[in-house]
Amino acid sequence: MMNIKPRAYQQNIYQSIISKGNSLVVLPTGLGKTLIALMLINDKYMDGKCLLLTPTKPLAQQHYNSVLTVLGLSPEHVTIVTGDLSPSKRTKEYDKNVIIATPQTVRNDLNNGLLTSSQIKLAIFDEAHKAVGDYAYTRIADVLPEDCLLLGLTASPGGKRARIEEVLKNLKLSNVEIRTSKDKDVQDYLHKIDIKWIFVSLPPSYRMIKIYLDELIKKHAKTLGSMGFPPPLRSKTQFMALRARIMNSKSRLKFPAIIQYSILLNLLHMVELLETQSMQSFSNYLSKMENKDTKSAKILLNKPEIIKIKQMCRKNEDHPKMVSLLSLSAGLKEKKAIIFAQYRDQVMHISEKLSGAGFNARPFMGRKDNYNRKMQEETIRDFRGNKFQFLVASSVGEEGLDIPAVDAVIFYEPIPSEIRSIQRRGRTGRFGYGEVYMLITKKSRDEYFYHASLSRERKMKTILKSYTSSKSAVRKLYGQTKVKDWF
Repeated sequence: MMNIKPRAYQQNIYQSIISKGNSLVVLPTGLGKTLIALMLINDKYMDGKCLLLTPTKPLAQQHYNSVLTVLGLSPEHVTIVTGDLSPSKRTKEYDKNVIIATPQTVRNDLNNGLLTSSQIKLAIFDEAHKAVGDYAYTRIADVLPEDCLLLGLTASPGGKRARIEEVLKNLKLSNVEIRTSKDKDVQDYLHKIDIKWIFVSLPPSYRMIKIYLDELIKKHAKTLGSMGFPPPLRSKTQFMALRARIMNSKSRLKFPAIIQYSILLNLLHMVELLETQSMQSFSNYLSKMENKDTKSAKILLNKPEIIKIKQMCRKNEDHPKMVSLLSLSAGLKEKKAIIFAQYRDQVMHISEKLSGAGFNARPFMGRKDNYNRKMQEETIRDFRGNKFQFLVASSVGEEGLDIPAVDAVIFYEPIPSEIRSIQRRGRTGRFGYGEVYMLITKKSRDEYFYHASLSRERKMKTILKSYTSSKSAVRKLYGQTKVKDWF
């Protein structure tokens, strides 16, 4: 017996899954994807095992609590299985009806025989957009029996058709249910989120450094091009792929080309830090290069332009974004906010600047460099308990952790990934009015990344809508001529 009454759109999506089978459900954060999963568990747990897979242990605990409270099931029938349990204990836990688990553990246990797939009647893949490449979800879906109902849940499967189709194929999903803010049946349940853009311009000292960097990029791009490998500087994805093409070539200039490529890679990253982060992050990167024992680093550090740049960095002038952030933070008054930044150095820098200006802020990052799980858990617990106002987070705060909803989300820089942008924005507006602020450096990568993310998000919605409105799209995806069993 469920303790929560489903909303009309949740009931409609549930009925679609029951009638059409394996499904991908795409819903904005806060609209109750989990409740749809719980409705299916409520139906299936007496018929066989129900498997709810989620990428992280904190999310597994969150789902476990939901199953107990919403469905009213006894802990005798529900379990959490992660790598923290020994193999012998996991074997016993797999006897229970509802298994909430991390995918890597389940994949390994399916491979070594601790868990058999034949009794699984329902498999739910939370954060289903991860089902690409060799991620554990793919292997698990591949070995599940034909009579097992498969459900994927996500706020965003990606903005490229190839990626969306890979997720659908890997999880054997043939039905797509998507709702956006424009769908009438969800509009009454969405809270207004205001998105505001704060544009800044680089100060003269930053622009001068950028001139030196741009000249170096131009020179080394020309050199690399003369070796037969013209670098695609406008596309980060294509540029990163160039390295493999150089390494796989039979050119006698392969290794000199790799050195030029590495120099360019460093220079492009330095420009990104300068334009979008801070002088401190930029200086830290230069310092790290000095500790590298690579030929490309030694060549670059001996360049007269870099020597001049190092002297100019001593001024350590604040990025105008930081000035805007401090002003914005003062205006938020008692509101709780998450500030997202791309790099760990910048997370620490922002946290220190806010604290130094009298704001109550703490950093939140991945487990690395003396920042461990205990510190993560304590930070989130204190944030939930209103012990501080600003959580300054790296990408680890985007998904996979039970971070409470906040009044505002601040992007220190836009990011080109539509998946990550949606995850970040989804931290606010869950239970009431929310605000999103984006700090953007004019005429920089910030502007490109912002527009790229928006474009990919629009494409994602168009592609997904095509699967909901056209059977031919599914036929094309699976190479089938008959899909009546799916509809």
